[in-house]
Amino acid sequence: MARLKDKYRSEVVKGLQQKFGYKNVMEIPRLEKIVVNMGLGDCKDNAKAMEVALNELATITGQKPLVIKAKKSIANFKLRAGMNVGAKVTLRGDRMYEFADKVISIVLPRVRDFRGVSDKAFDGRGNYALGVREQLIFPEIEYDKVEKIRGMEMIFVTTAKTDEEAKELLRQLGMPFRYA
Repeated sequence: MARLKDKYRSEVVKGLQQKFGYKNVMEIPRLEKIVVNMGLGDCKDNAKAMEVALNELATITGQKPLVIKAKKSIANFKLRAGMNVGAKVTLRGDRMYEFADKVISIVLPRVRDFRGVSDKAFDGRGNYALGVREQLIFPEIEYDKVEKIRGMEMIFVTTAKTDEEAKELLRQLGMPFRYA
């Protein structure tokens, strides 16, 4: 079992139940999925760069990414409908918990001048968005083999009904929030 999943079941469930007074165990918020997005609009003409970016995303997440195509044509951006513009990976189950554990305990502390993640990136429905500016902070990526530095967004989707519940869930899982 993933280390973070074990922590959730043994410690976090009890802590959340105590703090919010849930009567039913199914009310307790949990991580549902983590969606990792990478914008690849600059690779629309270069198939090799697209392949390299997809391989990097697959290496980071441990799952093959889904290529996202443009829905509309936009002349100003020289974009046609159907062109490849991004990639995403949806992680669930043990892979999700292992990825979240890696992000919380290894990746975020590797960010230069890290003082914690913003606690204002909740969407109002209990989901948290976290963006990173470069893929080099992941230990699987070899610095010498990187052609271009790319950012990515990670969305932590929870079953929490409010942002306060989701924030407490992520805080107890170990997310290092910065308090203003």
